[in-house]
Amino acid sequence: MKIGSTAHKELFCRTFFDQHRRYEPEQLKWPVLDESALALLRGLPFWTHALQAEEDAGPMISACAALEPDTTVRQALELQAFEEARHARIIRHMIELYRLPVDQIRVEIPADVLEAFIDFGFEECLDSFGAFGLFKLAREHLAIPAGLFDIFDRVMQEEASHIVFFLNWFAYRQTNAGAGPWAFRHPKALKHYGRALRKLARLAFSDGTAEGKDFIISGAEAFVDNLTVATVLAACLDENTRRLARCDQRLLVPKLAPRLARLVLGVLNRLPHRGRRGGLPHAAPHTSAGAHDRPGRAHRL
Repeated sequence: MKIGSTAHKELFCRTFFDQHRRYEPEQLKWPVLDESALALLRGLPFWTHALQAEEDAGPMISACAALEPDTTVRQALELQAFEEARHARIIRHMIELYRLPVDQIRVEIPADVLEAFIDFGFEECLDSFGAFGLFKLAREHLAIPAGLFDIFDRVMQEEASHIVFFLNWFAYRQTNAGAGPWAFRHPKALKHYGRALRKLARLAFSDGTAEGKDFIISGAEAFVDNLTVATVLAACLDENTRRLARCDQRLLVPKLAPRLARLVLGVLNRLPHRGRRGGLPHAAPHTSAGAHDRPGRAHRL
């Protein structure tokens, strides 16, 4: 598949259209939760962060779609905007249904929506990698009805679809903007990845952003005993591989986060056990009663 060709455009747009599923948040089978499950959900630290991200995404991508001259690509962007807005409605419905704590949020459309969407897309490539692992750990460890996980399983798979569509859209756009062969466009992608990493670092280490602080680690620590960095990274890798395996092998998929995770895991696995402190020792993944077993190639960026 020649990146940037008409065939490439038709493939990544058609794949995205084919993966879309119709449903409304209010019509999903939301389970009744007991007080223990409600207390656990209300104690998780990331509802404001998740809602803000989804509320921001829909209007921004809609504005970006309005600038797109190609009919097929514009329709695909409009579909992503719809799905992001639907994710926000899912989270809002869940917050209202289960009375989850959130801070006030404010949605603003950026002045340069195209640049904002590109930054957002690369952020999603990193965020989704962590979210996949967090979801896997939650499903294995939380005593919450499976029906709730089934609802968010479709959200996770839609996020996988989004990042694959975005990465191929970015590559297609760069190629047709005269950026040269794909190998020479990696610096621009790395620039946006760098911005995304800096933003995630600010969330993780700033005391002023409690809703996003240590998003993956603190979220997992809320429900996994004896959590280790290796446990979290292994879960992220397993779930990322499983979800992206569903995409057409001719399409680009993100690989920066998996590469970094494998690098860190390689370092951790070489450390002597006595030298591992602060929750770093590798532990075999714990599986609680009722855990859900899951099965575990494409061009990648």
